[in-house]
Amino acid sequence: MNENLFASFITPTVMGLPIAILIIMFPSMLFPAPLRLVNNRLISLQHWLIQLTSKQMMTIHNHKGQTWSLMLMSLIMFIGTTNLLGLLPHSFTPTTQLSMNLGMAIPLWAGTVVTGFRNKTKASLAHFLPQGTPTPLIPMLVIIETISLFIQPVALAVRLTANITAGHLLMHLIGGATLALMSINMPTALITFIVLILLTILEFAVAMIQAYVFTLLVSLYLHDNT
Repeated sequence: MNENLFASFITPTVMGLPIAILIIMFPSMLFPAPLRLVNNRLISLQHWLIQLTSKQMMTIHNHKGQTWSLMLMSLIMFIGTTNLLGLLPHSFTPTTQLSMNLGMAIPLWAGTVVTGFRNKTKASLAHFLPQGTPTPLIPMLVIIETISLFIQPVALAVRLTANITAGHLLMHLIGGATLALMSINMPTALITFIVLILLTILEFAVAMIQAYVFTLLVSLYLHDNT
């Protein structure tokens, strides 16, 4: 029971070499490629889910925003499968690493901001100063709006990291309590085991919801700048 609580979040290594890149690339191998004229049920379900998600996210965008549809669908599939991969026993969840989430959030956020300044320069600059602002408050509001703009990618990354990490820690604690109670009080251990099963089901939902929320927020940032 003296195991480090955060040991599961340490990047795994083989012969001293980190294998995080291989783990990140692994989920992409799980998606079957359509090689037949008539798709099977798995590929048909995969296509239906992608089309449903794409329709929900891209209906608010104009033609320029819809050019991002392929990247946004790839993003939600990547984050979702990576989150689900971490629910397997003795596995590693890359999305618990803040550095990786920042590495996804910052380029996407920067791309939407640059797109906004290229396509709608005046409208993008107008966000820094709301209409009708009193003159004495102009410097303060410009600073506040600038900070709120630059904090968007940090909020994206921290939200994903915190939700995935919190769920994994809670599962680790309840699982350890279940093992400890098995030799002390079996009825109580059974109750904690049922709670662990319910929490695992909840974590499956959280893994998919967080992937959807991350991609949806990127889509909204894009909508504001196109």
